[in-house]
Amino acid sequence: MAAVVPQIHRSVKFFKFLLIPAMLHCTTAAKAQDNYEIQVYGSETVEKGRTMLELHSNYTISGSKDDVAGQLHTNHVEHETIEITHGWTPWFETGFYFFNAIGSGGRTAYVGSHIRPRVAAPTSWNWPVGVSISTEFGFQKSAFSANTSTLEIRPIVDKKWHKLYISLNPTLEKSFKGPDVNQGFTFSPNIKGSYDVTKAVALGLEYYGSTGPFFHYYPFKQQDHQLFLATDLDVDPRWELNAGIGYGFTAIADRAIAKLIVGRRF
Repeated sequence: MAAVVPQIHRSVKFFKFLLIPAMLHCTTAAKAQDNYEIQVYGSETVEKGRTMLELHSNYTISGSKDDVAGQLHTNHVEHETIEITHGWTPWFETGFYFFNAIGSGGRTAYVGSHIRPRVAAPTSWNWPVGVSISTEFGFQKSAFSANTSTLEIRPIVDKKWHKLYISLNPTLEKSFKGPDVNQGFTFSPNIKGSYDVTKAVALGLEYYGSTGPFFHYYPFKQQDHQLFLATDLDVDPRWELNAGIGYGFTAIADRAIAKLIVGRRF
């Protein structure tokens, strides 16, 4: 019996050695959305000389329940992101983000900040679709994101046909500090389709995904796929309102999230 106990102890240590890297991989493999700003971008920029103030409120109804490898769990956490965007020219804007978390177990904190310059194809070019591209760079605390310094390159193509609207955001993301620093760019496609049911109300679907490194995609179970049923209200051109509820389809995705975006132009 005395000889068996050390053998069991060695076996437990061996399985821990195998398990921890696997858990780290599943946690960081494709978790790019992070649920602070859940939005599919349109191609238009903020008008020259005007400023848009937005509040992104996202509540994780059902998420991860355990802290893993220094990452705080996401279940029942609220993310409040302040976004300030100023239009410098008819085709160029800059956005600033301030990420915050509210939750039990030490999860209430300022999380990080990003800056996002964006340029758009001028309307004078008369392209058949709207086109713009944004680059977003910033940092976030390691307790909330394993990759603490990141870059996002987001091409945006959208089109309105009468009452139908479609926007495509085939986003690329790169880590400069963290476990994914050597992975190159990861692919995170975002897609939105909506239909105007009235002059003021549009209903639609929004898809958010993260599939892993470009051309070396992860198996489906290690990818992040979320689908939101969303509505947009257009009652005043100075205001923006988007609300939705989403569902995650893979183990790495938070299972259920409610989101609300309120914006005001000045």
